[in-house]
Amino acid sequence: MTTGPAAQHTARAARWIDILIRQFPDLLDELAPGRPGLSTRPHTPSAPAALQALAERDLAERADALRNEQRGIAPLGAGSAPIRLHVSDAIRDITDGVVELEEAVREKLRLGRAARAPVPERLRRIAELLDDVAAAHPVLARHVLDECRRMARRCGRALGDSETLVRVNGRCPWCDSVSLRALPAWRTVLCVNPGCRCADDGCDCAADPAHRHSWTEAGWAQLAADSGADADEIAALVDDSDDAEAA
Repeated sequence: MTTGPAAQHTARAARWIDILIRQFPDLLDELAPGRPGLSTRPHTPSAPAALQALAERDLAERADALRNEQRGIAPLGAGSAPIRLHVSDAIRDITDGVVELEEAVREKLRLGRAARAPVPERLRRIAELLDDVAAAHPVLARHVLDECRRMARRCGRALGDSETLVRVNGRCPWCDSVSLRALPAWRTVLCVNPGCRCADDGCDCAADPAHRHSWTEAGWAQLAADSGADADEIAALVDDSDDAEAA
């Protein structure tokens, strides 16, 4: 097994890839909510063409409305339900980014051009090549991490997420659930199990159903010892946030 910084980069990239694979279909659904007959879930071959047609029609309608407004002509009626252009931009950016990233990885590994595929499938193919990238191309490993993190964050922002929850290995020391999640920007780990209760009579969990047990940086070492989590992994997740802010 490859070790060292490159392996750490690709391990972190794998986590961001997993987030993006799960969230990207939701982004497609957010593009035109409520439109009948449009399914944008994976394994729908017509989805890209349908999305492109919707985007082109929406832009044409907006251009017509602007020209009419400039001429003082009031609209005759409502147009079709507008797609969300910030979501459309995010989809285009992520789609282009994933295609370019897979091409870069395959070129470095001399694997030839990849077959066309939906974004989630391309991401899975990239994930399968991460060990080879870490073993032979440390600079590329860092690039893959940076791009996967950027695209996952772009996807989350377009969906309205204020902060992406990232799974932390190990079990909560209070409820024994695999419910530990990191909030990188807040430098905090919390248990997301709503039924988590501890033995401290003074803890708010006894009276407040919305309470979540949390651990700041000073408590990560003890959390790792109690839960089987990896303190280095937690620190790496926070580093991801710091790197993004510095970029």
